This record gives sequence, C-alpha cells and structure tokens, in this order.
Amino acid sequence: MPSFDIVCELDMQEVDNAVNQAAKEIAQRFDFRGGKSDLSLDKVAKTVKIVADDELKMRSIHQLLEAKLAKRGLDLRALKYGKEEVGSGGILRQTVELKAGLDKEEAKQVTKAIKDSKLKVQAQIQDDEVRVTAKSIDELQAAIAMLRSAELKFPVQFTNMRS
Repeated sequence: MPSFDIVCELDMQEVDNAVNQAAKEIAQRFDFRGGKSDLSLDKVAKTVKIVADDELKMRSIHQLLEAKLAKRGLDLRALKYGKEEVGSGGILRQTVELKAGLDKEEAKQVTKAIKDSKLKVQAQIQDDEVRVTAKSIDELQAAIAMLRSAELKFPVQFTNMRS
C-alpha cells in the first residue's frame, strides 16, 4: 500500500548558513558597531542564542534572522522565541528554540484534519511523525494538498513517499 510520512523538521545546514549570514551582517552593520550584539547556533540543542544591547537591537536581530531563514526557504513557524532575560549592564539575552518533530497534540491535530476531510486514507501516529496510507497514490496526493491548504500553527513536511 502506498504511504508517506508527515514530519516537522528543519534542514540544520540551512539554519546554520542563515545564522552565519545574519551574524556576519550584525558584525558589519553600522548600527551594531561598538555593542555586544551577537547571534549563535547550538546544533545539538537546536537553539539560537541572541544577545543584544537593547530592545531595538533585539527586534532588528529578530527581523534579520527571520529574513535570512525565509530567504533559504525555511518555515518561520518552526521558531519558538523564549523569554527575554536582562543580564549585567542591561544586555538582553534570548533563546530561540528550533522545532523538531511533532508532539502528541500536533500529531492529533494532523490526524483529526485528515479524518475530517473524509478522504479514504488512514493516518497513524508513530513517535514524532504521522504515517498516512491509502490504496492509491492519488488519494495520498489529495491528503497532501488538503494539509498544505489547512492552516496549521506548525510547519509540516511530507517525506518517505512509497508506492
């Protein structure tokens, strides 16, 4: 039976490239000169650490990071901004989590959307992904089209299409 998987993952190489480009631009821009603004990626923890001198620079770094990620085709819904912390000297720190994998609630939302669509496909949750099976590839493609048009609050990718 044909099947595919619904996952939520980011290409970490593209994220690394986007963060490096944004950090390079921060180092070169005139409005960030003489400050302690910084941007760094922790690949293992899948987080981006932002350090800024003030609120205005923090917003500029957010816009810069989001622009670089969007330019590389990455979904901005995968970013989860943490709470801003004030450090010594009035420096602001923030951690941005990069979403990896569907949690239980998100997987339930996906399976519910598939079942509500009345398509002749079966969806089952497997750890941090959802496997969708059907008798024909056409039905699977209809399910993919339906999920792309659905307004989910998290990004999804479709992988492992088998016939």
